[in-house]
Amino acid sequence: MKVELENLSKSWDGVVGADNVTLDIADSDLVAFLGPSGCGKTTTLLMVAGIYKPTGGTISFDGRVVNEVAPKDRGIGMVFQSYALYPHMTVFGNISYPLRLQKLDKGDIKKRVQKVADMMGIGDLLDRQIAQLSGGQQQRVSLGRALVKEPQLLLFDEPLSNLDARLRLTMRGEIKRLQKDLGITSIYVTHDQVEAMTMADRIAVMSKGVLQAYDIPEALYDRPKTLFVAGFVGNPPMNFLDVEIMRSNGEFRAQSEAIDLVLPHDRAEKALAAKGRVTMGLRPEDVDLVLRPRPGSRSWGWSRSSSHWDERTSWE
Repeated sequence: MKVELENLSKSWDGVVGADNVTLDIADSDLVAFLGPSGCGKTTTLLMVAGIYKPTGGTISFDGRVVNEVAPKDRGIGMVFQSYALYPHMTVFGNISYPLRLQKLDKGDIKKRVQKVADMMGIGDLLDRQIAQLSGGQQQRVSLGRALVKEPQLLLFDEPLSNLDARLRLTMRGEIKRLQKDLGITSIYVTHDQVEAMTMADRIAVMSKGVLQAYDIPEALYDRPKTLFVAGFVGNPPMNFLDVEIMRSNGEFRAQSEAIDLVLPHDRAEKALAAKGRVTMGLRPEDVDLVLRPRPGSRSWGWSRSSSHWDERTSWE
């Protein structure tokens, strides 16, 4: 299913949740909505789900506007952070619940539930109560309940936030594998940039309800389009320096009181056109420290190997 959002907005009494969000999600892609708390990513997801009604703009599935279509008729499956499971039901009862609402034949329900449960690795847990499951098993039940409906669109609202770090790593791989194997278009809301960068085909970075950038992970990391994206994507974050771009002897140099760096021509020419001081971003992993002996400077240090003091070179 192809999903198109055009000038999608949501506000409550002057409070803006999403502001003119426009993007296209290709069929079978997994797109991450990434940003800090309150940036509008969940608000946008809930409008796609039909839980929130947009203040403005349109939502289209395969070219059909669905703004007025009820959530149950949108062909979506949703996985929540809180799992949202029924504690009085067994694993089978939870996974089969959407099918029972559709009043399908009991034999068909049993086959589809077993197939999905086996796919999720919980095929032998169908008779267990929810309270008897670990957090990871409960999340698998939640995902199985979304998949059993055979949706055309999967929506994830920070589904791994309640799991420990090791289990999150495992579940990331499982969700990505399932999504690719089944070919289901998916939207994945997260504040965790590692999840977004490792799982998504494209990432929509949001801040204060505004879409800051929408691109493949590599482009967002290597060539961020705004200071917010540059500072938010990457761990540790990018360093920012105010510099002046100078051209001398065929070289472009970024200069300030603290640094003097030679720049690549393709990036420097654009910066030079801005005139005056510009902000330069440096990734910590792209900085190499080179130690050079300070001319004429010597010091003394203790040698463990020979157990005596010897003369050392002082470095800068």
